[in-house]
Parts: sequence; C-alpha cells; structure tokens
Amino acid sequence: MDKMNQAIEKMKMLVGMEVEDEERAAEEERSLSFMEDLNQNCALSTKQRFYGFAICLSAGLTCTLLSMLVFFNPVKFGITFTLGNLMALGSTAFLIGPRRQVTMMLDPARIYATALYLASIIIALFCALYVRNKLLTLLAIILEFSGLIWYSLSYIPFARTMVSKVFMTCFDTEF
Repeated sequence: MDKMNQAIEKMKMLVGMEVEDEERAAEEERSLSFMEDLNQNCALSTKQRFYGFAICLSAGLTCTLLSMLVFFNPVKFGITFTLGNLMALGSTAFLIGPRRQVTMMLDPARIYATALYLASIIIALFCALYVRNKLLTLLAIILEFSGLIWYSLSYIPFARTMVSKVFMTCFDTEF
C-alpha cells in the first residue's frame, strides 16, 4: 500500500500537481466539514431526541437538587449545582441541535443574558473551587440561578420586559 501511495505521488509530480498543496487542501476540507459530518452522523429521530432531552434534563435537575444535600461543603455544592445547570442547559441541544442552540445563544437579543449566565457559572465555580468561602459561594450560586432565570426568560417573547416592569413597580417607592 505504501508503494502505491509513492507511485501516485510520483504520478502527481509528473503531471505538475503539488502533493503538499493537495494534502493541505484535503485537510482543510476535512476540518471545514467536521460540523457537517457531526450533524450527519448524529442525526437522531424525534423519539430519540425526546428521550435524550428527558434524560439530560432529569439528570440535571437531580444533580441540582442533590447539591442541596451538600450545601455546607462549598466545593461539592458549587460543582454539583453548576453541573446540574449545565446538564439542564445541554438538554435543549437534544431538541434543537447543538449548532442551532449556540446560534440562538449568540443571537443579539440574548447575547447579554448568555454572557451573564456563563459568567455567573464561572464565578460560582471560582468561588467554590478557589476561594472556598461558603458565603461567597452562596452569593455566586444565587447569581448563577438569577442568570439562569434571566437567560431562560430571553426565550419567551416579552417575558424579560414584563419581569422588568413588575420589579420596577414593586420596588419603585417614593418616600
């Protein structure tokens, strides 16, 4: 087989083709079509998508609820709570596909909500793993939960506007 490849390379050189350029072009073509190959190879039926969604969402919610059992250990709490949120977030990739989900997350209407949510996840993990302070971890988890709610509301038409108006009327007090 190796002799065959050498013979083909010599034939290409005789014809005037550059062997390295063709290999480089083939490599670029493979890298560009990775997402397309992934989408083709990971095609799921509707039933499989719902099962994947249900399993991933259930695992995420279970992990989030189980994190309450280890509330007084900030490292375990922060990791399990954040892992549960990420699994719940990833469950929607089964319904709409990972490529479309990333596109929707980066949509101009919800880019700030996505950034807030992802930043709050990083802050929660930082407080749990590095700082190891129970109060800061609890505040970071509250921030993460708030970010998740705000991010989730970005998918419901006019929900963020409505929630903002409700909070403005509730906390708008004049003395």
